[in-house]
Amino acid sequence: GHNRLALLLFRLGGRQLFGVNVFKVQEVLRRPPLFPIPRLPPGFVGAADIRGRSVPILDLGSAVRYPERHLDPPYLVVTEFNRSVQGFLVAEVDRIVNIAVEDIRPPPELGVADSYLTAVTRYGGELIQVIDVESVLADATGAQMLQPIDQGLRVAGGEGPVRILVADDSRVARNQIRGVLDQLGVASTLLSDGRQAIEHLKQLAAEGIDVPRHYVMVISDIEMPSMDGYTLATEIRRDPALAGLYVLLHTSLSGVFNNAMVDRVGVNAFVAKYSANELAAKVMARVQAVREGAAA
Repeated sequence: GHNRLALLLFRLGGRQLFGVNVFKVQEVLRRPPLFPIPRLPPGFVGAADIRGRSVPILDLGSAVRYPERHLDPPYLVVTEFNRSVQGFLVAEVDRIVNIAVEDIRPPPELGVADSYLTAVTRYGGELIQVIDVESVLADATGAQMLQPIDQGLRVAGGEGPVRILVADDSRVARNQIRGVLDQLGVASTLLSDGRQAIEHLKQLAAEGIDVPRHYVMVISDIEMPSMDGYTLATEIRRDPALAGLYVLLHTSLSGVFNNAMVDRVGVNAFVAKYSANELAAKVMARVQAVREGAAA
């Protein structure tokens, strides 16, 4: 079902279990031979030949500065998200588990080292820390991943500010989307999961604000702790005060989204994550439609 998250569990050394969304994982291998490639950012340990392609490899324990990390991790988790393939070295791979989305919590607000967690949950009495692999990759590549958008895309000054609500559990994704919206001249409110978003929207409605006029769009990730994007869209459509909101869902998974589900929950638009121009074009089209509707 859409309200469960499949996690691949692994260790980086020591007893602590970590998890990553299974849909981001292509395969798990014994560590292959690594070779240097030129101009590799410092966070990477080399590249490996995987099925005929050269894949950059990160030591995950080292990248997240995990104190008990294995110094020579023997397993490789090959991942694909945001249209790129990369491998993470880990100490051991445990198993795949399915966890109900409501049992997945946002991480505690702690120091910098913990900013690589996107969620925490429990399985079989053990704490599982879900790693924000997008943030790890962005920091390792030194990419703030602020893609400049085409010059033609700018929101011209119109009546009043244009506001968009963004719900995403990845720090990197939130910053990227905010970067796109800033370039467009659009104000954004950033929240880290669907539950925070629905509570915020209901609160505005309770204060007598016309929410579908306040926000021209809600941009939400699909995979999030506490409440996923499909559920958020369903909750918005179910509430008469919110039902008129325009909802755009996006995902970092390559082509993994459920067309039938998108139709059933009444989503207005869908974008595979991190095409800055595609996102910008969708926002622009929506703003223009709203302004023409208001003028009509």
